[in-house]
Amino acid sequence: MLRLPHALYIIDSIILTGCRRMSSSCGANPLRAARCRVLQHSTLVLLLLLLSRAALAAAPAKIDLDAFDALKKSVALPDGVTLAYISMGDPAGAPVVLIHGYTDSARDWVPLLPYLSPHLHLILVDLRGHGRSAKPECCYTRWDFAYDIKLLLDALAISRAHLVGHSLGSFIAQTFAENWPARTGRVVLIASSGGPRPGAPPRKPAYDFAAQIRQLKEPLDPDSPFMMEWWSSPTPVDPEFLRRQRRDAAAIPLRVWLAVLDQGAVDDDLQRTLPRLTAPTLLMWGSKDPIMDEQARQTLRQALPHAQVKIFAGLGHNPFWEDPRACAEAINAFLTAATRDAAGS
Repeated sequence: MLRLPHALYIIDSIILTGCRRMSSSCGANPLRAARCRVLQHSTLVLLLLLLSRAALAAAPAKIDLDAFDALKKSVALPDGVTLAYISMGDPAGAPVVLIHGYTDSARDWVPLLPYLSPHLHLILVDLRGHGRSAKPECCYTRWDFAYDIKLLLDALAISRAHLVGHSLGSFIAQTFAENWPARTGRVVLIASSGGPRPGAPPRKPAYDFAAQIRQLKEPLDPDSPFMMEWWSSPTPVDPEFLRRQRRDAAAIPLRVWLAVLDQGAVDDDLQRTLPRLTAPTLLMWGSKDPIMDEQARQTLRQALPHAQVKIFAGLGHNPFWEDPRACAEAINAFLTAATRDAAGS
């Protein structure tokens, strides 16, 4: 049985009690009986509406993946790249650019969307080489990706935005905030790293995904052991969502996989530029992230000592897939603090 908020039990009792009283008072008068039936119908409709709203609040509606993909638009940027993106939420709200990770797409954020504040203006982008965006022969450094975001905001006439980046997307968000601070509001970095400290000896990663990627051959099999592991999480995630993610990743040309791996997914120089990231920042990790281990997290925390930190116990590299409600609560609280700060200044 679905348990609803306590207040609705009170409303339920009031309405049903009223219906019973109306029924007993209607008597044999045909006109009075007809009016009673109309009133009973209206009160029951009201009750059903309240119950429906409560159920939706308890469990946000699942997003139709086909309908979501159909929302994508594209824009040709001055640098010659065509980017696909989705604009949703409140057009008058604070703009928030959500930047996905390596081999993902704008759909990366679908599990999180029902829980994000409806007052935000969300811009979900397919990075170059990913999703429905162009897949040029060149260039895939974090600066190339960040410049695309800057040009996209120019095209959308957005002068300033918050940034939420995951994994590779967090490196891109860092880079944007470092190079265009006046256009940056607040920054959320999910499953990120500060890279190795200068002079630190190379170390073997806990999960050497790069070595496995270099062994891939086309055509990529979305259901291969590697792809199943690449999209795995410590806690269950919607299997249809993961199936589509694997399918789309397998459709990315292998040359793009390798170019991004070699040019964009490198963290060797993050320490050098991080001091330029002065925007308020929230750092989020799953405690069981196999890619961004504790040492990788520590270098970012130390480089950004004033950043807020949120660790989600038991979650992996994609915590907003595994516990989207908790992640959204942290993001909403952090981003809406900017509105409260502005109102108080």
